[in-house]
Amino acid sequence: MVAATWSNADEERLRAEVALDEPWAFIELCTGLTRLSGSVDERRAFDHLAGRLTTWGIRHELHEPECFISWPVSASVTMTSPDGASRMLAAKTPAMSPSTGGAAVEGLAVHLPSRYARGTDDLFASGIRSDDGARVTGKVVVTEGLPMPAKVADLQRLGAVAAVFVSPGVRIHEGICTTIWGSPDLDSAGRQPRIPVAEVNRPDGEALIAAIAAGGGDLRLGVVTELDTRWRPIPVLVAEIAGTEEPERFALLHGHVDSWHVGIGDNATGNATLLELARVFAHHRPRRSLRIAWWSGHSHGRYAGSTWYADTFAVDLLAHCVAHLNCDSPGCRWADTFDDLESTEEAWPLAEAAVRDVSGVQAIWGRPARAGDYSFMNLGLSAAFMLSSTMSEAARAERGYYAVGGCGGNIAWHTEDDTLEIADRDNLLRDMRVYATAVSRLLNAPVLPLDFRRTADGFAQTLGRYQAAADDRFDFAPAFEALAALRVALDRFYVEIEATGGDSAGAERANAALLDLSRLLVPVNYAREGRFRQDPAMDVPPLPDLAPALTLGEFAAGSHDDRVAHQSLTRGQNRLVWALHQAAKVAAGRGDGTA
Repeated sequence: MVAATWSNADEERLRAEVALDEPWAFIELCTGLTRLSGSVDERRAFDHLAGRLTTWGIRHELHEPECFISWPVSASVTMTSPDGASRMLAAKTPAMSPSTGGAAVEGLAVHLPSRYARGTDDLFASGIRSDDGARVTGKVVVTEGLPMPAKVADLQRLGAVAAVFVSPGVRIHEGICTTIWGSPDLDSAGRQPRIPVAEVNRPDGEALIAAIAAGGGDLRLGVVTELDTRWRPIPVLVAEIAGTEEPERFALLHGHVDSWHVGIGDNATGNATLLELARVFAHHRPRRSLRIAWWSGHSHGRYAGSTWYADTFAVDLLAHCVAHLNCDSPGCRWADTFDDLESTEEAWPLAEAAVRDVSGVQAIWGRPARAGDYSFMNLGLSAAFMLSSTMSEAARAERGYYAVGGCGGNIAWHTEDDTLEIADRDNLLRDMRVYATAVSRLLNAPVLPLDFRRTADGFAQTLGRYQAAADDRFDFAPAFEALAALRVALDRFYVEIEATGGDSAGAERANAALLDLSRLLVPVNYAREGRFRQDPAMDVPPLPDLAPALTLGEFAAGSHDDRVAHQSLTRGQNRLVWALHQAAKVAAGRGDGTA
C-alpha cells in the first residue's frame, strides 16, 4: 500500500504522452532571453508559459510580489605592486554584494588558501577557520572557490575589507553571496553583506596569488563593484490541476525561471518540464491536486519567489501540501546518472523508484543542501528532487570538469556558455518521464508513498555519530529512548496500513498521520529556526540542534565554551525529544493536533 513502486493503469499512458514539442519550443525561446529576476526578458518567458496554460484551459494565477532583488552590473580588481605598477583584472561581482559607489575599496592583499568544491554537496562549505582572523583583519582577501554565502560571511566576520574569489575555471561563474534566505526581515536584514566581493577567473587568480607571494605582503588590491539592488516586482506563476477525490490536498511541483545569461540547462529545461507536465496531467486528472509554480527571484534574490510563496500561503501549505518536488537542470547533455539525487529521507523511496522504473539507473541519495528553492523545510514539507540527472564523478573527471551546482554537471553552469547545446533531447524526455512518474504516484497512490521508518533510521545513525563524538561529555539517552519508541510505533503504523487493504477510511487516517509526521520530523532534521521563519542560506547538518556535539572535544571540560555548548545541546535535545514523542503519538493514532 505505501510502496513507492505503486502505480495504476493510467501511469504508463501518462508517461507515453510526455513529448518534446512544447518543452523544446520554450527552450528555444529562452535562447534569446537573459532572464534577470523582474526583467522584461524574464516576463516574456512567463508570458509564454501563461499563454500555453490559457490555451490548454489550465487554471493559473500570476502573482507580482515586491521582493529584494540584486542585479550585478560590473566589477574590477586592480593590483598594485610595491614598485607602483598596476594591472586591472576582469571580474564579476555576485548578487547582493554591496556597490562601492564608483570608488575602489583598497587594502593590502593576503592570500587565504582554500580549496575548490569536491562535489555538489561541498559547494556551500566555508573552509575559513576562525584562527585566520589575525591575517585577514583590514586586508583584501584572495581565496579559492566560489563566493558562497558562508565563506563571504566568515571573511566579513573576521574583518576583511573586501574579498576576491578565484573561480575554478576559465569562465567566471555568476552567483549570489548573501546568507539571507528570501527577502530580508527584521531578524535577517543585519546579515546583508557589507564588504565588496569580486570574482576573477582561474588563470588571472593564479597570477594574482603568485603576485601576492612575490610582493612580500606589500601588494595592494582595489575592488570596485556596481550592482542594482532594490525592491522590485517579480512574477510568480502558479497553475493548479484539481484532484478528483482529494482536491484539497496537493503536491507542489516547482522550479525557477530567472537565470544567469540565457540559462538553458539552468533552468530553461526545468521550466519546460513543468510546462509539459501541466499539459499531460490536465488530461489525466489525478486523485489529489497538482500545483505547479514557476518562480522568479531564485538567482538574484536567494529564492525570493519561493520564499514569498512559503510566507504568503504558509497555512495552506501546512494544512494541505503532501510534499514538494523541485525541478532544476533536467535534460542536460552527458547526464547519464542520478548521483546525489536529493530528497528528504522519507521521500527517497519514491524518487529512487521513479528513476529506476523509467531509466533503469540506480539513483544515489543525497541529503538536501540548504539551497535550490527548498523554502519549505521550516514548514515541515517532505521533498523529492532538487537537481536531476547528472554526469558521474568519473565522467566529469574524464572531461576535466570540476564540481558545479547544476546543468547536469556541465561547467557551463552560471556562465555565458549555458546555451542551447547544453540541453539534450533524449535526456530531457527521460527526465520529464521520471518526474511524471514520481508526481503520478504521489498524487494517485491511496496512501502517500512516504516512509518515515527511513527517517527514524537516519536519526539513529546521526545520534550515534553525535554520541560517539561527545563520548561521556553529553548523554543523548533521552533522545535514543524516544527514538526507539517512535520506531516501534512506526513499525506498527505501517503494518496497520497494509492491513487496511486500501479502504478509503484507513487510507484517510494514514494520510492525515503522514502529514503530521512530516510537520514534526522534517523541521527538526533540516531547520534551526521556527516554523514560520527561514534558516540562513548556509549548511544545515542533520539534527542541527545536536550538531554541537561534534565540537565538544575542542573545549576544556567545565570551561565557559563547554558550558555554553552543553546549554545548547540540552535545549536542542528537548526540542528533538518532544518532536519524537509527538510523532510516536501520531503513529499510534493518538495525535493531538500539535504537529
